[in-house]
Amino acid sequence: MRNLMIFAAIMIGLGTFMAQMASKMTPAAATTAAGQKAPPGVTVAQASGRTLSIPRDSRGHFATDGRIDGQRIDFMVDTGASLVALNEKSAARFGLRPTPGDYTSKVTTANGTIKAARARIAMIDLGGLVVRDVDAMVLPDEALSENLLGLSFLSKLRRFEYANGRLVLEQ
Repeated sequence: MRNLMIFAAIMIGLGTFMAQMASKMTPAAATTAAGQKAPPGVTVAQASGRTLSIPRDSRGHFATDGRIDGQRIDFMVDTGASLVALNEKSAARFGLRPTPGDYTSKVTTANGTIKAARARIAMIDLGGLVVRDVDAMVLPDEALSENLLGLSFLSKLRRFEYANGRLVLEQ
């Protein structure tokens, strides 16, 4: 029993040491085949998973593109939004066409309260980060100029954080 306790203590110490060393290491910058730096918002594969680093745009927002059903869509990452929110025009491209009777949910936005239709997206791919079965809302075009990537997507990631002027998403 004593030997088992000593072994456990050594393993805990070794694990702590390795965790500290790993947190001090930074992944190498992604490069293209020609050895040039990859453009901002490119996924960098890491041993612990996949990471996407999104720089701020000129407005200070984190805008990126993703894919729903293989089709490209622009998103603004919004950690204050509970759900992914799509405007009607974008939602229609993916077959989401709510009828007037589907707009039963009230949503409070920066521009006031608006009616929205609940939806579910089978899969969102954001730079290689794939999240399935995502709750969403469809809002009228006049109420939502940009599609929002909210917590119904972000909460299914391992982590998301603001670091060094970039939003880092990790799966």
